[in-house]
Amino acid sequence: HLQVEESGGGLVQPGGSLRLSCTASGSEFTVAYYAVAWFRQAPGKEREGVSCVASGGAHTMYADSVKGRFSISRDSAKNTAYLDMSALKSEDTAVYYCAVVAPGYGNLFKRCVLSEPEYQFWGQGTQVTVSA
Repeated sequence: HLQVEESGGGLVQPGGSLRLSCTASGSEFTVAYYAVAWFRQAPGKEREGVSCVASGGAHTMYADSVKGRFSISRDSAKNTAYLDMSALKSEDTAVYYCAVVAPGYGNLFKRCVLSEPEYQFWGQGTQVTVSA
């Protein structure tokens, strides 16, 4: 069983930047082989997909609301996935969740999707608050 953990959340002013990190433990985890996605849930709203990267690494996807502002990546040396967020807005305030799926599970090698059932393991979330 994999334990996923997010970090890097916090309070940031509108227009600011933040980097979220995602790593895992409890089983052999090599981030370069896993499809990774970030979801978020704002107060009173349903959880929504933000960004994902296919396990093969060639395909990424972003929600329209974050295109051009957020960037997803994986660092093999640090065995960590990241979500770099810039030009943050108050509407980006939410709990951000990292979710991963192992190679061979599902069909996310060539293309990833922002669909919750496709991901096996989830973190507990990290709070991002954008406020002046």
